[in-house]
Amino acid sequence: MKTAIAFWNILMKDMRNYYLKPPNISWGIIFPFAWMLMFFLKSKTPIETINILPGIVAMSILFGTTSMLSVTITFERRSRSFDRLLLAPINLVWLMLAKSFGAILFGIVNAFVPFIIAWFVTDLSTIHWGIVLISVIFIAITSTFLGLFIAVSVSEVFEAQTFSNFFRFPMVFLCGLFIPISQLPIFLRPLSYAMPLTYGADLLKMAIHQSGNFPFVLNFLILLAFSMLLFLASKRNILRKWIY
Repeated sequence: MKTAIAFWNILMKDMRNYYLKPPNISWGIIFPFAWMLMFFLKSKTPIETINILPGIVAMSILFGTTSMLSVTITFERRSRSFDRLLLAPINLVWLMLAKSFGAILFGIVNAFVPFIIAWFVTDLSTIHWGIVLISVIFIAITSTFLGLFIAVSVSEVFEAQTFSNFFRFPMVFLCGLFIPISQLPIFLRPLSYAMPLTYGADLLKMAIHQSGNFPFVLNFLILLAFSMLLFLASKRNILRKWIY
């Protein structure tokens, strides 16, 4: 019971202090809207709009979650407010989950902004919304834990932003979001397969275009494995750098 109360209070504190602030709400809407508008003006046709939708959704989640969590935890670490949380009567795993859950929710909300915009310009009746929901949730979880890993690996906010871009921009170009992996140079393809967003984007393509490069179960298992690996690596960094 005490763990649940602590989890809820940490989540609500983060929502009030970070996620529900007007700039963050507007940024969460403007960022995917700007991406969607840019590609829509370039494509000019509804058919091409739905083709780019998986990429826009994946990018909205990736940039929203990693930017928010990596900066907030780094800032709290610098101000030593995170150190006070480490003294709270809550297990470290639950503390990490409480700090991550707000970013996951933020990423999920970000994901559906492009769908709302696309609804006005193209036909979305062929989309499998069940798979969309699963893919959005798992991309949000994996991206959030990537942001968590970045946050606990650096000490300054500018380092977190730089480190985030080191992961994010290769994912945008190498994960099959806009350029099929089969069209990439052969020496770059192994790197594509080593990135979690490759499998999240494939799930979105499966839901929106009814086509994908990998089986549904394989995508799901790989995203789950990446999430667990990033979470455990983050926990190890906290124990090694911040506690012991």
